[in-house]
Amino acid sequence: METVCICCPIGCRLKVEKVKDEIVVTGNTCPRGKEYGISEFTLPKRVLTTSVVFNSFTLTLKTNIAIDKKLQKSALMQIKNIKEKDYNIGDVVIENILETGANVVVTGKLKNV
Repeated sequence: METVCICCPIGCRLKVEKVKDEIVVTGNTCPRGKEYGISEFTLPKRVLTTSVVFNSFTLTLKTNIAIDKKLQKSALMQIKNIKEKDYNIGDVVIENILETGANVVVTGKLKNV
């Protein structure tokens, strides 16, 4: 597998492969790149960002920590079921979504016109 490390602005091009029982990362210039490569190979995670539209406003949301990429579709389905309420920036709208330890937090509130 080939990927680009996102741990710093250098953007090292990593090659990650399994050799025997060990995951080998090459192309990194620091230890963080190796950790990132192993993580991407074994269990890739991302912070989930989305929005929910109500009649009077739109909420922008994100998870406070990265979650397993395989769970993102299910998480989106759960987020889309949020009911309209007077939410503010910083409010947690779903705690521990899909038992990942991640909270879904309001990052913006836009008035619909």
